[in-house]
Amino acid sequence: MLKDITLGQYYPADSAVHRLDPRTKILLTVLFIVAVFMVHTLAGYAIILGFVYLASRLSNVPFKLLMRGVKPLRFIIVLTFLLNLFFSTGETMLISWGFLKISAEGLTQAIHYSLRLVFLVVGTSLLTLTTAPVVLCDGLEVLLSPLKKVHFPAHELAMIMTIALRFIPTLLEETDKIMKAQTARGADFETGNPIQRAKAMVPLLVPLFVSAFRRAGDLAMAMESRCYHGGENRTRLRVLKMTKADFIAILIVLGLIGVIVLEGVLLGGVLL
Repeated sequence: MLKDITLGQYYPADSAVHRLDPRTKILLTVLFIVAVFMVHTLAGYAIILGFVYLASRLSNVPFKLLMRGVKPLRFIIVLTFLLNLFFSTGETMLISWGFLKISAEGLTQAIHYSLRLVFLVVGTSLLTLTTAPVVLCDGLEVLLSPLKKVHFPAHELAMIMTIALRFIPTLLEETDKIMKAQTARGADFETGNPIQRAKAMVPLLVPLFVSAFRRAGDLAMAMESRCYHGGENRTRLRVLKMTKADFIAILIVLGLIGVIVLEGVLLGGVLL
């Protein structure tokens, strides 16, 4: 399961998407999320899926790798679907068996929230897979820099988010090492029901937290020893500059939103 987590990992490749300005990719991700929440039909979700597939081809990131990032969240997705299916009220009843009642409106809502969750994970995974953490930090800081006028800690927030993303693969690697060490000593993480497997994971928490705090302390000492003071008088190795390709990419995603709006108007927001 650990190897299926793609959020926070960087997939090095030479592609048009990798060469885009990080500010552009952050804005595109936000616009993509807006487009996902504007979809109200299965035809609209098919358009979103086609766009994701096209983006994966342009970025040279395997489509299977993008979809693999959804696998660790399958329990949450199924739970979201079932909660909305059985506990959403509606007038058109499909099944009524005791306290279990399934309505057409509940089924529609369950499909909506489940698919939205899947595409949100895929969209954010594509951002981190095609953008190095340091570059992502620079782009996020520049986007938040206008808020510095109201004393908003733009650099500090960007640094915190980037360090968090950077430590995800590190913690996953550390977890894998601890699991292998405990498996060699007789621990069993694969067999048993979900509750038993969850209990078997408890011994991993203490060494994992100790390792995480130790790494955080080492990082803080390293930054302090180098007199790190955030964005004060800080120069940049790479100067961010938007090109023609960035504006074309923004227009394409805006066109996607336009198609979603037009499709919703023509189909009347009916889940088909």
